[in-house]
Amino acid sequence: MKHFENAASAESQVRHATYLAKDDQALTFPSDRTVLLVIDPVNDFLSEGGAAWELTKNTVKLHNVVENMKRAIDGARRHGIPVIYGPMAYTEEDYADESLQRRTGINRIMFENKMFLAGSWGADFHPDLQPRDDEIVLLPHKGTDVLHTDLPDHLERLGTTHMVIIGMTANLCCESTGRHAAEAGFDVTYLSDAIGSESVPSYEAAVRVNFPLIGNAVMKVDEFLTALQNPAGDVEVQVGDTVHGSDHMEIGTVEQVVGPSPETEGYLLVPRGIIVDRDIFIPLAAVVKRAGTDVFINVPKLVVGKMPWDEPTGRVEQREKYGKPMRDVGQLYGSHSASAQTQSAVGGGVQAQPQ
Repeated sequence: MKHFENAASAESQVRHATYLAKDDQALTFPSDRTVLLVIDPVNDFLSEGGAAWELTKNTVKLHNVVENMKRAIDGARRHGIPVIYGPMAYTEEDYADESLQRRTGINRIMFENKMFLAGSWGADFHPDLQPRDDEIVLLPHKGTDVLHTDLPDHLERLGTTHMVIIGMTANLCCESTGRHAAEAGFDVTYLSDAIGSESVPSYEAAVRVNFPLIGNAVMKVDEFLTALQNPAGDVEVQVGDTVHGSDHMEIGTVEQVVGPSPETEGYLLVPRGIIVDRDIFIPLAAVVKRAGTDVFINVPKLVVGKMPWDEPTGRVEQREKYGKPMRDVGQLYGSHSASAQTQSAVGGGVQAQPQ
């Protein structure tokens, strides 16, 4: 437990969220700061006869997941993007000593069906998705979050800011890892046709609803490979580009691209039409990726109509969206502050919640 001597020291402990790529306005994947994370590309999920095959085969076949994973991996390799493999493996100690089968529903299912047993054919990599000798194979994750392995050490060593996720399964390991990565500040992109799940409903819920909100974009493998073709400095939104939401759904076609002025922020105009029922002035800052003539913003299409984009965003309005600087905030939550700050201010040196 941490002791605070006064309110000022407690204030210094207020955590600020971050976005690691905040100084990077490029609309592509920088090869020196991007990794392709391949989650659980193993036989139990992806091969006939695997312990989970009867659950996963529908989405794996529907989206041609194995072939699309291979294409994404080969493309990353060609462009010098590190490929990191994040598999699972369970030993007797995990169950007999640690009782992981009692921890969660998915741990129980894996235990009862003898999935991913260390050293087995099922825990081995699919024959078409084998790591190269010079590529990183992580220690096994024992739950649904690959960041609970040695992955953070590799990301820090590589100077990573962008993470592209493929693999298994959509609503568990891919979602949990991407959510954690985004919270840690990484720019997260999901490649939807290189991801499978244990059912079509769970796939649709993850890809259409959750990924667009917890990541920055949902793309297809073809779009990812196209984006890799363009040097970062050469990528700009153009008139005629097709705008997609972070859920990959089409919003419309760019009619105008207007740079910032003393009065307004820069924006792109998508006129009303068959897809949208009003003109939409999308801030240029909301554009996160461009692949060929496809542009991706980090707002789902289903939410775009509720955004305050009926006209260009003014400078004053934009500043209001930032809120107050910390020094001008009285009570952090309107009527209350965090307990660590309150206890410190009142008691001085009172034990606070661990930071």
